[in-house]
Amino acid sequence: YLYCASFPAAVLFSVLFGLVTILHIIQGFYYRKRFTWVIVMAGIWQTIGLVTRTLSTLDQSQSTYAIPSQLLILLSPLWINAFDYMLLGRMAYYFLPDHKIAGMRADKLARWFVLADITAFIVQGAGGSLTTSTDSTTLMLGVHIYMGGIGLQECFIIFFFGLAVMFHKRMNRGEGLERPRDWRRLLYVLYATLGLITLRIIYRLVEYSDGFHSTITESEAFYYCLDALPMFCAIALYNVWHPGLILIGLDSDFPKKVKKTKEEKKREKEEEKNRKHRRNLSEEDVPTQWRVNASYAGRDMDASGFESVETV
Repeated sequence: YLYCASFPAAVLFSVLFGLVTILHIIQGFYYRKRFTWVIVMAGIWQTIGLVTRTLSTLDQSQSTYAIPSQLLILLSPLWINAFDYMLLGRMAYYFLPDHKIAGMRADKLARWFVLADITAFIVQGAGGSLTTSTDSTTLMLGVHIYMGGIGLQECFIIFFFGLAVMFHKRMNRGEGLERPRDWRRLLYVLYATLGLITLRIIYRLVEYSDGFHSTITESEAFYYCLDALPMFCAIALYNVWHPGLILIGLDSDFPKKVKKTKEEKKREKEEEKNRKHRRNLSEEDVPTQWRVNASYAGRDMDASGFESVETV
């Protein structure tokens, strides 16, 4: 640290993140929403990051706990981002009759953005791992890679926000299905979490824009106010307005893919093989019939295409 890290502040936020994480685990089981494991992972990473930060404040000359703390805190917001992507996809599947936004199927939309989030995760992870180096050149390289990663993350957020607005407009036009609960609160929470993540990204970009030593990097208050607190609010908002309160009943989640047994897969392969065999036989029969008809050209033919035989 470039400052004297506060032990009480680290303990406070460790407890806060721990509480909202435990509550999300309980809510996930209660509402039976399998995809909420993603927001649980965000809470777990933040909690462990803050716990190791607490331990590191006891001996700030050692990096044993500071390194894993820094990596977990830098990367955990990506889990919240992924949850937003998955949530909008399920809202589109639940509320829109065609299950699409901008021509994209709801399940594919969620999958594509999660893959984009993984890409940003890899870039940020690579940069974050280099920031633990004691060599100044390597450290700054890691900072620049990490800044590129969060810049990429923000690009995905902006594009995703546009899709969320398109969903909002369609619902306002009355194109959505009648459901027992209103969609607005959950969408506004999604907007709020995207805004909180953007605030945190701006803070991280500004933090290192003037180099590793700046007013922001040398003050712990900026971290808690512009990183830890916004991420806590983003996770806690989904505690208050949990998706399980809105997405109820049929179509509240993507349909499960039924796993086929070995016998079913084997039977399907045999049926496909038989279909191909019958198709090949039918294709071979066509030119044979043409040759038969050609050999009888000029002779007397009956209606069926065969030579008439005069009975004696």
